[in-house]
Amino acid sequence: MASSMRSLFSDHNRYVESFRRFLNSSTEHQCMQEFMDKKLPGIIARIGDRKSEIKILSIGGGAGEIDLQILSKVQIQYPGIHINNEVVEPSAEQIAKYKELVAKTSNLENIKFAWHKETSSEYQNRIIEKKEFQKWDFIHMIQMLYYVKDIPATLKFFHTLLATNAKMLIILVSGVSGWDKLWKKYGSRLPQDDLCQYVTSSDLTQMLDKLGIKYECYDLLSTMDISDCFIDGNENGELLCDFLTETCNFNTTAPPDLKAEIMKDLQESEFSVKKEGKVLFNNSLSFIVVET
Repeated sequence: MASSMRSLFSDHNRYVESFRRFLNSSTEHQCMQEFMDKKLPGIIARIGDRKSEIKILSIGGGAGEIDLQILSKVQIQYPGIHINNEVVEPSAEQIAKYKELVAKTSNLENIKFAWHKETSSEYQNRIIEKKEFQKWDFIHMIQMLYYVKDIPATLKFFHTLLATNAKMLIILVSGVSGWDKLWKKYGSRLPQDDLCQYVTSSDLTQMLDKLGIKYECYDLLSTMDISDCFIDGNENGELLCDFLTETCNFNTTAPPDLKAEIMKDLQESEFSVKKEGKVLFNNSLSFIVVET
């Protein structure tokens, strides 16, 4: 690997911008919205049975867009019941955005919010140290397990915090997505970073099987328009390439042979589909629902 290649996580501003471009170019949020509309109501149907308060724990809540969608579905299912929503999020910037979103959103009167600026492992250590083992009716981890060092231990710990009839929702890239193929084929040749690891739903279901934890897995198709990646000097394409490879300035720092291989593969059918002149990367997501 060329020494000039470095992880995208080493440049916070570029990572944030490349992630924004990814969201703009993909159907990620639409895919999640479809799941929330069609599947989530059935999943949360019993979490608040015979309870005066519903306790929800968001691990890696980010800026809160998806969290508020989830809360809206719980409100519809359990009108008038008080909801205690606690958020674990290591980024102060994201928490600030989350609070702004809550401030300008109506119909949240029956929801109490609390934010903890910490990682999931910091939260876990704090709870164990203080012996504050509160039970939760719904725990969700959306696109955050990539940033956890010991995933089986994390799954096991949060599973113990589930109350009666509770569910835990995990969302991450599918084992049949282009990400899975990209990471398996090129992961060892791209910058390794302690902050992030390559994990997909196929890895996760194996871990859950080993732990003997019951779950259901739903896959939904999502795509990411990467057409700009093949236009020399296109800023959007360069940022999307950075996001795909988790490499800062991939186009200018990657060895020519590696760049050529990846750019060729990204157009192959196992990674993407070509439709109406566009190259659509397979960004399929898995929604894993864990039971008590």
